[in-house]
Amino acid sequence: MASVQVTSSQGASAAPSPAAVAALERAAAAENFPVASWLLPKAQRAQVVAFYRYARSADDAADDAEATPDTRLARVATLEHELLTGEGSGPGAALHHALCDTDPAATAAALKLLGAFRRDAGGIACTDWADLMDYCDASAAPVGRFLLVIHGEDAATYAPSDALCAALQVLNHLQDMGDDYRDLGRRYLPGDWMAEAGAKDADLTAPALPPALAEVMGRTLDATDDLLRAAAPLPGLIRARGLRGQAAATLALANRLAILLRKGDPLAGRVALRRADFVKAGARGLWAALT
Repeated sequence: MASVQVTSSQGASAAPSPAAVAALERAAAAENFPVASWLLPKAQRAQVVAFYRYARSADDAADDAEATPDTRLARVATLEHELLTGEGSGPGAALHHALCDTDPAATAAALKLLGAFRRDAGGIACTDWADLMDYCDASAAPVGRFLLVIHGEDAATYAPSDALCAALQVLNHLQDMGDDYRDLGRRYLPGDWMAEAGAKDADLTAPALPPALAEVMGRTLDATDDLLRAAAPLPGLIRARGLRGQAAATLALANRLAILLRKGDPLAGRVALRRADFVKAGARGLWAALT
């Protein structure tokens, strides 16, 4: 669901070290959502790391192929109880304590995530683009909102942030669409677009993209490009330098991944960002943080 850029002791004025770049590559091997990066100030990093661990735990609970849907839902409910009460020693309680003096909107964003994980726990088949966007509103938008809230950013940043988060979520779904269907019974591609193209859910198990499914993927990427255009103003609206830099780097990575997916076949092999992509995006983020 969300990918993590690792924390380091470097400030916003420092270039990413080779070790930081290597860590980013390891995180990006599975995910694309930067959550805690070397660009963020130390004051917010602990909260962001606690949020990531909470979200990661909820994601793992919903994705546990060995557990029944009821068991998955119970694990998500435990996280919710921990977050609301601070009881226990799990990631929900840790986030509760990390947010003790923070705007309640940060807790609300964390709670909203659980709606997507509850939906994931029972399997999912999106009916249309609007349904997919509703899912992203719970699964992805709260990540951006959380970051904006803990940095005290203006509400004008919310809409472009939501668009960027949704775009990243859809790109991640496209990367993993074969595994998501085979392993977890999930199909995030819009069902009406599948029907119009003559694509079947079973096409997601093919060794390479059938033409009809390739058509749906292209249409989904077109819609994602619209999201990325809506997200483009975000870095310029953010006051906090580190978060502004992270937004610029994330936007660059999202645009690059969209290009790679247009050229690649996620059923035939993993379509992923490369070292050079992270170096270029890091440089763009650093420039945005300093200007």
